[in-house]
Amino acid sequence: MHRDLTPKQNNFLNYLKKEIKRRGRAPSLREAAEDLGVSHTAVAQMIKALESKGFLRRDGRYGRMIHLLAPDLKKATTGEHWRQVPVIGKIAAGLPLYAQQEWDRMVIIDANIFRSQQLFALQVRGDSMKNAGILQGDLVICEPRQFANDGEIVVALINNEEATVKRFFLRKNHIELRPENKVYPSMRYRFGEVLIQGKVIGVQRGPEQ
Repeated sequence: MHRDLTPKQNNFLNYLKKEIKRRGRAPSLREAAEDLGVSHTAVAQMIKALESKGFLRRDGRYGRMIHLLAPDLKKATTGEHWRQVPVIGKIAAGLPLYAQQEWDRMVIIDANIFRSQQLFALQVRGDSMKNAGILQGDLVICEPRQFANDGEIVVALINNEEATVKRFFLRKNHIELRPENKVYPSMRYRFGEVLIQGKVIGVQRGPEQ
């Protein structure tokens, strides 16, 4: 219990923490209202109160996504430490989407598991990596990198336009980007056509699972 918060505010904050662990992200305003059986106005008032006390923020004045902030990202009693990582656009596991540089939102991760200081996340669309446990709607947690070793799952930028998640193999005359789903063929690219953007080091299950 936080002494700065009322019982209702503490309950709402505990709900947010539970949903972040379950979903890998904070719920939207609509999801929170449906889960708690209250009106959007009641949720908005609760969010405004927690925001004013520095426990969360939302994306813009009318933003649907909310994020916990520093006062509640550390739990001294359990030793759990949390940090925020930017979600950069969406990444296609199947048919590549155009690479995006904008941050869509932030995701909270366990810093005891993901120790690297400079990480980013991408949301997967498609099922070409399903046999590697990367499914539609998942968030892949990535470590920025400009190189890869054979067999690593990477984020690759193709022709400076399209980004995709695939398993990397360096061949004598080309680069092979191999899916983990027999429905999709391996793709071959000339060396100058592929730029490695990062290595996938973890996955957070998406809300669609």
